[in-house]
Amino acid sequence: MEKRKLGKTDIQISEIAFGAWAIGGWMWGGSDAKEAVKAIETAIDNGMTTIDTASVYGFGFSEELVGKAVKGKRDKVQILTKFGMEWNKKEGEYFFDTKDNSGKETSIYKWSSKKKVISDCDDSLKRLKTDYIDLFQIHWPDATTPVSETMEALDLLIEQGKIRAGGVCNYSAGLMAEACITFNIASNQIPYSMVRRDIEKDVVPYSIEHNISIFAYSPLQRGLLAGRIKPDHKFNDGDTRPSSPYYKEPNFSNILGLLENLRPMADAHDATLSQLILNWTIHQPGITCALAGARNPLQVIENIGASKFRLTGEEIKKINKYISGISIDTNI
Repeated sequence: MEKRKLGKTDIQISEIAFGAWAIGGWMWGGSDAKEAVKAIETAIDNGMTTIDTASVYGFGFSEELVGKAVKGKRDKVQILTKFGMEWNKKEGEYFFDTKDNSGKETSIYKWSSKKKVISDCDDSLKRLKTDYIDLFQIHWPDATTPVSETMEALDLLIEQGKIRAGGVCNYSAGLMAEACITFNIASNQIPYSMVRRDIEKDVVPYSIEHNISIFAYSPLQRGLLAGRIKPDHKFNDGDTRPSSPYYKEPNFSNILGLLENLRPMADAHDATLSQLILNWTIHQPGITCALAGARNPLQVIENIGASKFRLTGEEIKKINKYISGISIDTNI
């Protein structure tokens, strides 16, 4: 798999990364730990060496699984994780209520003070069973803490050798500019897919101009763009996807119509729909890496297959024409 440079750093990352949100189980209706570890091992063995997780995914469980999977292979992988989400106590800015993996009601807070960033890093290092994190990212903007204070903490962690680079997630172009006054952020991880392209207006141009990598998360719109979820699909308890506007009508039917238009092109490349869409994603301007979630080795192998072919310029134009022809209402 092709490797790409992470921002202005000397870190090389795979063009498609293993997204470890789903294996944490939280908000995905559970997880099979053995299958999850096998999935990560399969990714590493097949060139998908970049693994993205977060402390809040499964409330530490995802990081623990990543730690098990990379044992003995640490020098072959790039571990990306995130900080700034609090589920153990009510501190910081209230974010939302949810249920943990046991079904217990849990409140989530955003909090990224310097003390919290350093504490989160130490906790993640323990769960990951590693001495350093390749990219440490603030998970969501935090209005209770000055951006400069959070960035100063990342600078300190680099000096201490605990992280190699620092980045942000879900930051607007304005927040990115504010962060860069204090710290050279390596990346911004932000939602981007065929049916969610709002970052092309300002985040992408700013990132290209300042050599900041973009990690596109949810490029398959939480599985919907893979083409396997039909109107009668039964979701597991705790799976929050049905509440997403993309899974509601008329968006759901409009997206299924888009996929039918794309299917012949996928067939022409002997590819699945998800492979076609991941391939399109990693060839969009400013996109350094697409995060592709997987719960088992078969899903990993399919995701890796997205890097085995290249769409032509004409094909990308045709895809973009199909995309522009559908209507998506995110306010429903």
